[in-house]
Amino acid sequence: MEEGVGVDVIIIDFTKDFDLVRHELLIMKLSSPGVDESVVVWVREFLVGRKQRVRVGGQLSKEAKLTSGVPKSRILAPLLFLVYVNDIWRNIGSSIGLFGDDCIIYRNVTNIKDIEKLQSYLDTLGALAAENGMKINPGKSTAIRFTRARVKNQLSYSPCDQKILEASSYKYLRVILISDLNWVDHVNYIAQIAWKALHSVIRVLKKGNRNLAWKAIRDSLRRSCY
Repeated sequence: MEEGVGVDVIIIDFTKDFDLVRHELLIMKLSSPGVDESVVVWVREFLVGRKQRVRVGGQLSKEAKLTSGVPKSRILAPLLFLVYVNDIWRNIGSSIGLFGDDCIIYRNVTNIKDIEKLQSYLDTLGALAAENGMKINPGKSTAIRFTRARVKNQLSYSPCDQKILEASSYKYLRVILISDLNWVDHVNYIAQIAWKALHSVIRVLKKGNRNLAWKAIRDSLRRSCY
């Protein structure tokens, strides 16, 4: 931006991301980078052979065998999902970032050719996702152009022939990014969190219980940091 170059960023949302992870394909990918065999066996035993059924009122459906999906957890599910999509960047010439189920691709834009290349890489990403049994959700994906130019052309990126919505700001990994990289919104957001934490501490301190006060301070600091 200091050099007067804009950057187009596309934040990708995958439809039912964790639910579409194919067990056998995940095990194959987990084995290929040289992961310890005992870990591969543990993951296989953890995932393969799971069954589920649905209760409606007092009635239970028949059991159905699960061939895809990782159980929701704070650590294991995102980690297994990363293993599953770790090779999705191949043949994509733009920069790409993966964090859990968050995926972004971005490229410096100086002319129409850069826009066309980013669109082609978006198409490639969609094809690679389809190979893995996944699908990009254009309705929940977002496109942003980071630039200080006063006049901005409308963005028109579209995987699967459905246009991605354009936005002027986006909260990515709890950081509010604005198209001109102004940090006012993010500073206000952090200040608001800090004020809520401070008020919680003040309420506990007024009760005069030192142990509760220290616990409130620790909890408030933890919420502010994460």
